[in-house]
Amino acid sequence: MKYEFEIEDRVLHLLQPAGTSRGVYRERRSWFVTLTDAAGHSGIGECAPLPDLSCDDIPEYGKVLSGFAEKLCREGEMPLEELRQYPSMLFGLETAMLSLKRGGSRLSDTPFADGKEGIPINGLVWMGTFDEMLPRLEEKLKCGFRCVKVKIGAIDFGDELRLLRLIRSRFSKEYVELRVDANGAFKPDEALMRMEQLSHFDIHSIEQPIRQGNRDTLARLCRETPLPIALDEELIGVNGGDEKKGLLEQVKPQYVVLKPSLHGGMAGTREWVETSAALGIGSWITSALESNVGLNAIAHLCASLYGSHITIPQGLGTGRLFADNIPMPLEVVGDELWYRGDESQIII
Repeated sequence: MKYEFEIEDRVLHLLQPAGTSRGVYRERRSWFVTLTDAAGHSGIGECAPLPDLSCDDIPEYGKVLSGFAEKLCREGEMPLEELRQYPSMLFGLETAMLSLKRGGSRLSDTPFADGKEGIPINGLVWMGTFDEMLPRLEEKLKCGFRCVKVKIGAIDFGDELRLLRLIRSRFSKEYVELRVDANGAFKPDEALMRMEQLSHFDIHSIEQPIRQGNRDTLARLCRETPLPIALDEELIGVNGGDEKKGLLEQVKPQYVVLKPSLHGGMAGTREWVETSAALGIGSWITSALESNVGLNAIAHLCASLYGSHITIPQGLGTGRLFADNIPMPLEVVGDELWYRGDESQIII
């Protein structure tokens, strides 16, 4: 065996319910993989599939993950092709290996890793009633966020429009960039009309307006839309390079939103970014309710992929959501995420 491994299954608890059109998350289950070499050096990664969403949200997840970890330790190489179908496992194992090789949590050679630059991030307003969402939104603006993403699709659409109208009555698009995320909540025959209503509020983009799996309709919406469409769930399970290119060429979205735990790990995310850029499609990266272990890896990946002076706000503001998160050298200052040094040993 070239390495040894340990896997810990842990449940983290959200400070407040995280509502989407698909349901409400109150806790988050993750599998933490620790790889150790013969010299006693170790690295940690997080495998965190989203229930009812990840393509590798499968029975006996831990057993399958252990099999891949054992093969990695025995052969000393990542079984990348086999892991393409298991993106959250791939991401966790990639992170653990990178952490092992780099000796801690500094997972890139970037100005971000040097503590010289922060990554701009959006504030996230989870779904709730109008009376719940309004103070959440006001809190994000008070904290200094210049880009806010609002989850929509679970309450009365008129109330959601009222909330957006209130924002725009106070803050112009030059002051606050607004994104909305429907998580596939709109019916295909109503999506265009609803996007036309949303367009009156200078919306930057809408994520996944209809459920994934209806590419012809989605392609039509991307052609006719009055506001930019960003694909998210549509990318789940599309793991091969030719598949990715084929989807993007058919649908022609304005953006893709990439979550390494859902969209192919680090390797798959890089492939999505490169393929999208070649087709003139924009992209940004977000976390998917991982703990700080996963968030740290995603932030370093983001910094290495997009380079210095990132201008598009990324979705990396989830570190404060948990009551029992794992300490990492990350800090949100205003609307930027900063890396504040290295912890060679992270205790989980």
